[in-house]
Amino acid sequence: MNLKMYYDKIREWEAKIGEEFVVLASLETPDGGKVGVKTEAGKRTAARMLVEGRARLATPAETEEFRAEQAAARAEAERAAAAARVQVAVVSGPELEKLKGGSRTKG
Repeated sequence: MNLKMYYDKIREWEAKIGEEFVVLASLETPDGGKVGVKTEAGKRTAARMLVEGRARLATPAETEEFRAEQAAARAEAERAAAAARVQVAVVSGPELEKLKGGSRTKG
């Protein structure tokens, strides 16, 4: 392939892609690429993958599903990180009273 044509096609695809980041679905490739794996890529990278025949633009439904899955995974990771930060201390009754700043008077 002529390099000038290659880069012209990349620029054409970049112009067609409206968003800064798009979801792509992979195509089967001779070097072992799996069909249907979705990923999000910048405009330039997406254009290159489209020109090389490694991926296609995801449909609106596929894009919505992918972004929902990513949001759920992000929320789960944030929950796991928050759970890892939780600190628990076991304190006896007298120690608790001492921490509260006073002691109960009996009698």
